Amino acid sequence: MCEQNPMEQSVIFSGSAHPQLAQEIADYLGMPLSPTRTYRFSNDNLAVHLGVSVRAKDVFIVQPISPPCSDHLMEILLMLDVARSAGAKSVRAVIPYYSYARSDKKDAPRISIAARLVADLLVTAGANHVITMTLHSPQVHGFFNVPADHLTAHSVFLNYLRTKDLTNAVVVSPDIGHAKRAGKLARALKLPLAAAEKMRHTDETVSIGGIMGDVRGKWAILIDDEIATGGSMVETIDHLRQQDVRHVIVIVTHGLFTGRAIERLNAVPEIDEIIVANTVALPPERRPERLRILSVAHIFGEVIRHHILGESIGALFEFWPPE
Repeated sequence: MCEQNPMEQSVIFSGSAHPQLAQEIADYLGMPLSPTRTYRFSNDNLAVHLGVSVRAKDVFIVQPISPPCSDHLMEILLMLDVARSAGAKSVRAVIPYYSYARSDKKDAPRISIAARLVADLLVTAGANHVITMTLHSPQVHGFFNVPADHLTAHSVFLNYLRTKDLTNAVVVSPDIGHAKRAGKLARALKLPLAAAEKMRHTDETVSIGGIMGDVRGKWAILIDDEIATGGSMVETIDHLRQQDVRHVIVIVTHGLFTGRAIERLNAVPEIDEIIVANTVALPPERRPERLRILSVAHIFGEVIRHHILGESIGALFEFWPPE
């Protein structure tokens, strides 16, 4: 009897949040992107139909939880439930951007730790494995009670920056809490590291207490996990300007550009480039000036391929120690 090709026993679906990325992943794997249909009933309820059989198949569902987050979350929950109830062998949620990771602790009375709640919902809906990228904080990885792959876009940013003249550059984290991620990039580029002391007041407003590290007269590579309203970046650059920093490259994995972000960022002359991964779909009206989008489809594709073939993927994890 001929042995079945494991790639032929796997299917990839996309929710409506980012079909372009899902198609890139499928193309990388040489697999078709299977059809889906999402629609609304007259009472505004969402419904999902998977267009091919998933019985005894390994199912991968690609859906960042990006704005409108509630709709995209509900859509992937329905897709997971459909795949499980239709007899899939395994159901894997590929979530390039897990927005609820920002709600990772109880920092005020009577609030929900939504990162954990959403993780539980995904598993209840049918996910027996989650693949995501650059969570807001590492502890969110532990909120999943099924295997979870916490990936990084580090290699993509590193390869891009190595095409630049890095003379007199410094890597800067806008938040001490995220300095470990920035430090990984600084070590790989053999550059010094600095970090800002950030205090968040509201969803849109932050203040910077100071910059730790030598940045005077240098040009800065400012790295963070995401840009939403742009407040952290603009405040940090204001402090860098006081230290005679005149050129900044902003690097973030997830570019949301919500609220006044585009207006704020376009008004900062020190920004030479804003580099983001394509974990979130960005229509033209949500793209600031000087934006460059780098694809991470090959990273997700490689992880999916390794899982289908039963191979290790440790080297692609966020915070994995270098060999």
